[in-house]
Amino acid sequence: MKSSRDHSYELSVKSDTSQLASIRDFITKNAEENHIPVQISNAIILAVDEAATNIVKHAYHYSAGKNILVTLLVNENECVVSLEDYGDSFDPSLIAQPDMKEYFQQHRVGGLGLYLIRTLMDSMEYKTEPGVSNKLILKKKLK
Repeated sequence: MKSSRDHSYELSVKSDTSQLASIRDFITKNAEENHIPVQISNAIILAVDEAATNIVKHAYHYSAGKNILVTLLVNENECVVSLEDYGDSFDPSLIAQPDMKEYFQQHRVGGLGLYLIRTLMDSMEYKTEPGVSNKLILKKKLK
């Protein structure tokens, strides 16, 4: 439920890794305006950056020119970021939690996006309407 203390912001970008900086700047600017502590805003920025990267790579398969809609809602208790795309959907429950010891022993690179998002944010929800849109909703408590 939206209250008069809610601040809502929206950014639409194209699905290109060159747009990741614009998304980070959008989150940074609005976090600063809402006096979100730097440690919290950095966690949000990293999680959103991972999510947007996954959209470019996996939902759109690096097909530039597709839309990503980023919505930020800030109130006194939490920050909610949603990322909406119109590409391929997936089931995040099928992505297993990585064994970090094994990951580092194998000198792997990449594949930790969902792990980071789940670790950095207080909650993650993924909604999809196949063939229409996908929405990832990330929440971070501010208190």
